[in-house]
Order: sequence, then C-alpha cells, then structure tokens
Amino acid sequence: MSIPLDYEMLRLIWWALLGVLLIGFALTDGFDLGTAALLPFVGRTDEERRMVINTVGPTWEGNQVWFILGGGAIFAAWPFVYAVSFSGFYLAMFLVLSALILRPVGFKYRSKRPDAAWRSRWDWALFVGGFVPALVFGVAVGNVLLGAPFRLDSDMRSFYEGTLLGLFTPFSLVAGLLSVAMLVLHGAGWLSLKAEGVVVERAQRFGTAAAILAILLFAVGGAFVAYGDMGYRLVGVVDPNGPSNPHLIQTVRAPGAWLANYATYPWMLAAPLLGFLGPVLALIGIRSRSGTLVFTGSSLANVGIIATVGLSMFPFILPSAIDPASSLTAWNASSSHLTLFIMLVCTLIFLPIVLAYTAWVYKVMFGRVSGEELRLNPDLY
Repeated sequence: MSIPLDYEMLRLIWWALLGVLLIGFALTDGFDLGTAALLPFVGRTDEERRMVINTVGPTWEGNQVWFILGGGAIFAAWPFVYAVSFSGFYLAMFLVLSALILRPVGFKYRSKRPDAAWRSRWDWALFVGGFVPALVFGVAVGNVLLGAPFRLDSDMRSFYEGTLLGLFTPFSLVAGLLSVAMLVLHGAGWLSLKAEGVVVERAQRFGTAAAILAILLFAVGGAFVAYGDMGYRLVGVVDPNGPSNPHLIQTVRAPGAWLANYATYPWMLAAPLLGFLGPVLALIGIRSRSGTLVFTGSSLANVGIIATVGLSMFPFILPSAIDPASSLTAWNASSSHLTLFIMLVCTLIFLPIVLAYTAWVYKVMFGRVSGEELRLNPDLY
C-alpha cells in the first residue's frame, strides 16, 4: 500500500494531535474540575451550590470524551509511551480515577435526600473529584519534564523503579499547584459566564487569587527548568523515518536543554508568552466584570502553559531519569507507518463530527443558570 505521507510527517502530525487532545481536555473538562474545586467555597447555601453544579451538569459527561480520546490516542499512536506511563504511574492513575469516580456519584446522589449533612458530604466529594485530578495531572507533567524512573531492557520490556510518594518532588509540586491554579481560574471563568449574583462575585475573587498564583508558579517553574538539573537532548545521527526502537537513538542528560528549542525556533516563544498573558487577560476581565474576558483569558492560559511543555520537550515525549538511553521520543516510540496513516484518516472523519456535536450541545445549553430556573425545573440536579 502506497502511503502519501512519509513516516516523519505522520509522527509529527500525531505528536501535534496528542497536544491538541490534551489541550481539548483542559479547555473542556478543565473547567468542570475547576468548578468542582470551587464548589464548597463559592456556594454557601444549597441553592447557590445547586447553581454551581448545574452550570456544568449538562456537559461534564461529554467533556470527559477528551480524556478518553487522549488515552486512546496514546495507546494507538504511541504504544511504548502508553505501556510505560500507564504501568509506571499506575498508583497515581488509580488515585485520579478514584477521584473522578466521585463526580458522577456526587452529581447523581447529592440531591436525592433533603438532608443538609448528606448534601454537604457530596459537595466535598465533588471538591475532591475536582481538586485531586487537577493536582495529580500537574504532578505527572512535572515528572515528565524531570524524567520518569524507568528503563527498557534489550527485549523492550519496561521496568519502573519509582514510587507514588517519589512523584511528589519540589518541582513536580510546583507543576501540580500550577495545574490547580490554572484550572481553578478556568472554573472561575466558566462560573462568570454561567452563574449569577453572589456566586459570580465569589468565583471572581477566587479567580483573582488563582490568576496571580498561575503567573507566579509559571515563573517559578520556568526558573526550575532554566537553572535546575533537568533536560535531555539527542546526540549522534537521528533518523525521523527510522524504526520505532528507543535503543537506536542515543539520549543524554543535559541540564537546561528544555530551553534549546526556543533558540532554534523563536516562534515557539508564543506559547510561554500566552501562558503569562492569559491570566493577565483574565484579571482584566475580572476587573471589568466581563465573564467573556475571564473565560477567554483562562482558556488562553491553558493553551499557553500546556503548549509550553510540549514545545520545550520536543521531540521527547517521556524521557527516562535513570537510563536516558531508554527515553521515548516522537521518532522512536510510535506505531507503524501504516497504523498512523489509517488512524489519521479515521481522525479526519470522526473528529469533525465530535467537534460539531460538542458545539451544538454548548449552543443548546447556552445561557446562565438562575435561581428561578432551579426552583421551577425538576430535571436539574
């Protein structure tokens, strides 16, 4: 079968698509997580908390599609990455999934009884379901930048030599708190668009703190990357069209190397710039009481911060801290040439359908959730 795109181009496309899926998850399910993390603090009465819950009630399940698509894309396009990350980070992944399971249960059971204590417990369960994944996702990204403690033997079997507590280093905690800050800001932006009254005012106060923290933590993380002992680079001849065999590409540890791409490709500086300007725009929106500006700023912050990680590391996807020669890159960890092409064709067919359906749902559900609607509509949570 003649494939119209060469192996290098398909690998590059799928590396970019993986980034798009991660950004799509942050932009959609991200505000669900941020809203849940804000729930006990911006809603002080039962009606206020129901208002918060129902801002995400119609769409949160659909937003999780991006999470599933991201995992599926890693499994199909980057099997080495899937095998190492999902097995090595198993306990962290179990922690995330346990927290995420609280969300559907909390949404469905919270209002089944009028008892205040019953509802309060489910509200805090929803908080855990929003805060814990946001924190652990950020910690995971921090560990990817540091390098994961795994190695591959001569038969390509992976051996993970880390622990759950070992994931929580000073830098990874900064990354985790940055993730929480940017998603809480995103949740505040969503509530600015969808809620009303005192809930919006409280959300914007928390959004102000989250925006300032996001700027500071992003700067601190950048200092860690620039001056800390992290970074990897490829040495020797690299064939982007070569076979998927990590042992065929030589990698060495090189502190500061995560900044090298910005010197080679200055246009990449747009990503960290966006990571700083997004929260600033959100702060301007909060000051001017414009929910649209707040949400736009929080969205741009998500795009910029996530893109910064991907562009800084390219072509690395998952470097190894204990055996740099086992590091996984866009050039040595992908599926076959034919598999990537068939998947791309399927993506070009089905992704527009997913996007069109998602846009239609948001159009239908457009508008603020009001107290009167909560009292009159028995179908709301």
